[in-house]
Amino acid sequence: MSATAKKNKEVNEAITKAYESGDFSKMGDYIAADAVDHASETGGDIKGLDNIVAEMKKYHDQMPDMKSETIRTMADDEYVMTWSKASGTAKTDGMGMKAGQKVEMTSVDVAKFKDGKAVEHWLFMDFNEMMNMMMPQNQMPMTNPTSSDAATTSSDKKAN
Repeated sequence: MSATAKKNKEVNEAITKAYESGDFSKMGDYIAADAVDHASETGGDIKGLDNIVAEMKKYHDQMPDMKSETIRTMADDEYVMTWSKASGTAKTDGMGMKAGQKVEMTSVDVAKFKDGKAVEHWLFMDFNEMMNMMMPQNQMPMTNPTSSDAATTSSDKKAN
């Protein structure tokens, strides 16, 4: 691993540790001022260091005991990809969770680096875990089509 890749990995780990501890004071050392986080809960981009840190604080306040266990990290001179398992308990209602709800989720974070700072971030979550987190199992919508829905093809729909 190159020196740049090692530095990117170290910065990525520092961001995770800062998030877990709730100490966001050094985020400017790790994240570029004009960074973009593509992983907002609403699906839009979060632009700029101050806005990204505000969102991180919001998530930390929602789940202050969140801990992350790294399963595997891969890094090069431009990207760091971290596959991890996170767990915690919701402190308050929000993000589809109820206060007291325990959460475990597996995700892959991808961060793009330039000049030793994160400039972009994406998050990919296990869909089943995300749905279980956001909606109790007894309220899950049906994910498989019924036999009558499956029998309706696109050509049938065009004919109607």
